[in-house]
Amino acid sequence: MFARLKDVDARYQVLEQLLSDPAVVGKPGVYQKYAKEHSDLRPLVETYREYEKTSRHIEENQALLKDSDEELRELAKEELPSLQDALKSLEGRLRVLLLPRDPNDDKNVFLEVRAGTGGDEAGLFAGDLFRMYARFAETSGWKMEVMSSTPAGGMGGFKEIIALITGKGAYSRLKYESGVHRVQRVPITEAQGRIHTSAVTVAILPEAEEVELNIDPNDLRIDVYHSSGHGGQSVNTTDSAVRITHLPTGMIVTCQDEKSQLKNKHKAMGVLRARLLDLAVKKQNAEISETRKNQVGSGDRSERIRTYNFPQGRVTDHRIGLTAYNLENFLNGGIQFMIDALTTHYQAEALKQSG
Repeated sequence: MFARLKDVDARYQVLEQLLSDPAVVGKPGVYQKYAKEHSDLRPLVETYREYEKTSRHIEENQALLKDSDEELRELAKEELPSLQDALKSLEGRLRVLLLPRDPNDDKNVFLEVRAGTGGDEAGLFAGDLFRMYARFAETSGWKMEVMSSTPAGGMGGFKEIIALITGKGAYSRLKYESGVHRVQRVPITEAQGRIHTSAVTVAILPEAEEVELNIDPNDLRIDVYHSSGHGGQSVNTTDSAVRITHLPTGMIVTCQDEKSQLKNKHKAMGVLRARLLDLAVKKQNAEISETRKNQVGSGDRSERIRTYNFPQGRVTDHRIGLTAYNLENFLNGGIQFMIDALTTHYQAEALKQSG
């Protein structure tokens, strides 16, 4: 491990020299490539240098234990345990940082929230979850743009809503949110005060770049039609809504949120690309060994991952057995603690897998 880290440190120093070279600075494309590599390596290199510094400090203190000065010996003896703990912690961080990175971690994401079982209540909770992620995106400094939405009806909420979240590390922080989210509460339509259980599915898809997928235009059927609002009434008199069907897979994407047909088509193509990339990744995962398939972070959205219990003000993540009694704050976007716990859990699982 440490031989590799020395090589990484050497590469980091080379990159620092390259980024200050006028010849490189004058070539934006090349400079950007080196700047990204430099940025990606920084956490690993800084942790490695701190590890080396702490290691040297321990060696110095161990040498002082043999010193003739009793006061120096006592000081060194007192300091050693905290230094050794720090070294152990830094080694753990290095092992995590050396894990293979998910190539999608830095990407923007498409957030797809769909009402599942539970009728109107599921649609209402889909709206609650969407607002939760919107608030989290806002506090994270990310930008959110709704790509398409289908209202659930008179009660409010959504049958389906899809949004693009743009921001550094969006996928790395949201990727464990894919799955079935279950809600237990008394619906506003329930006269007898009985608790109902409903479900909403969440999908987090990394944004696919055009270069990653070669979509043959001949494989697409594009239909245009009048946009419609609540109750099916026509929103405008032009054929601005777009429906794209990917013929080989039968996948259908619609978008009618914009007044411009071109903008709707652009948004729909973005969603289609992300779904096709997700499909390709799933196919690839299905072709590899069972062990690899079951590895951490598979993000299987068919599994129930979390329960939101309103009577008890409780949220429970079933994958890691974490329960918190701060449901109101959680639904207001305070989900970072859960994301941190999930990330730590899956990193620990990946470390076990790496042996």
